Amino acid sequence: MERWTPTPRTVVFALCGSFCSFGAVLPQVEQLQQRGWNVLPLLSASAAALDTRFGTAADLKATLRAMTGHEPLTTLQQAEPLGPQKLAEALVIAPCTGTTLSLLAQGVSSTAVTLAAKSLLRGGRPVVVAPSTNDGLSGSAPSLAALLQRKHFYFVPFGQDDSFKKPNSLKSDFTLLPDTLESALRGVQLQPLLL
Repeated sequence: MERWTPTPRTVVFALCGSFCSFGAVLPQVEQLQQRGWNVLPLLSASAAALDTRFGTAADLKATLRAMTGHEPLTTLQQAEPLGPQKLAEALVIAPCTGTTLSLLAQGVSSTAVTLAAKSLLRGGRPVVVAPSTNDGLSGSAPSLAALLQRKHFYFVPFGQDDSFKKPNSLKSDFTLLPDTLESALRGVQLQPLLL
């Protein structure tokens, strides 16, 4: 496992398998770096392994490696020490799928992403969630509601991305991610939350 020395502004940036959102999410990694953040990429099992019409897993890993200078974390063993060893100030989950929302809401830490969340939450560090899910206003709505009430969870403002063709679908405005992170570190939810 790669070893790194955390800087005062280190953030873990987790990507989950809302593959269509990667094109909008990756520029935010660069935005965070321009604001002085050391970004440690983390990939869900789907993001780390699946090739889709939006690109290959190998290309995603190579892109993140080139952008951040770090090999993307992908395992439970790599995620677990993030909090106890104080290796990061916060966790960003962008895009956050309905599956990950559900696991987080139920307190299930069976994936690298959800274990990273548990790891940082144990020390009261913020978890910034950027939903991107086709069932945000249906099947994933209870999980979203549960997390909105939890301490240390902050949301990148979101809204319906296509209310006519996909009336239940929610997507964050990823351009608001850097400001959401800065607000979360002050213990404040960026507003307005609903777009």
